[in-house]
Amino acid sequence: MSIEVRRAESRDIPAIMDLLVQVNMVHHNGRPDLFRGPTTKYTEDELKAIIANDETPVFVCVDGEDRVLGHGFCVMQHSGGQLMAEHDTLYIDDICVDEAARGMGAGRALYEAILEYARGQGCYNVTLNVWSCNPGAMRFYEKLGMTPYKVGMEKIL
Repeated sequence: MSIEVRRAESRDIPAIMDLLVQVNMVHHNGRPDLFRGPTTKYTEDELKAIIANDETPVFVCVDGEDRVLGHGFCVMQHSGGQLMAEHDTLYIDDICVDEAARGMGAGRALYEAILEYARGQGCYNVTLNVWSCNPGAMRFYEKLGMTPYKVGMEKIL
């Protein structure tokens, strides 16, 4: 199967909405105390604005018939100051591959396209967060060469 990665367009929104439900359910199933049941973190109108904003690039992996197999939401972050060195980071807010398309290389293709985009933008690094209730995602990112750079911890009261 041929796949390619491109910037998301408004016509991709229905497929992206379906993927956002899948992402939410992974988190809901792992942490129902924090994540509500089937829902999405964005509305269709919010997605239109996100897709149109170059500071929040969204990528989709599509098959030969232009069906969306997965998405990658990113956010450009500009940091620096008295304590931290100045640099640009491309933060991966979300990568999701449709459950029916896993194992076909869509996730790797999205990740590699995001890295290429970040390099083209002059970014110093690419970062993301992974919930500990999603060990499959952790293994996936480690397999791609990512390493932990900070750890969030909690104590439930």
